Amino acid sequence: QVQLVESGGGLVQPGGSLRLSCAASGSIFSIYDMGWYRQAPGKQRELVARISSVGSTNYANSVKGRFTISRDNAKNTAYLQMNGLQPEDTAVYYCNAQVRRIGSNALNVYWGQGTQVTVSS
Repeated sequence: QVQLVESGGGLVQPGGSLRLSCAASGSIFSIYDMGWYRQAPGKQRELVARISSVGSTNYANSVKGRFTISRDNAKNTAYLQMNGLQPEDTAVYYCNAQVRRIGSNALNVYWGQGTQVTVSS
């Protein structure tokens, strides 16, 4: 199986920064796209940022210029550097990854359990 574990969430004041990490482990042959999504109370889950295996990125308009997604392929880990955080960024942040498992030609999508980010004074 494949597991994704997020870390780095917490409580931060407006204007502050946090760095989220998402570590993938298990029977991984290769990881294609990795992404960060978020879900605020009463709202649908939305894309925050995605990064391909070769480093191409795309961002939600609401976070462009403030958030940066990156990855370390050797560590099967993705990161989300969040600067200039605002109360509207408060949400549970989820990581996902498109993974080809060892011994399989299928591409499956896996999700982490989520990490809470709260922006408040």
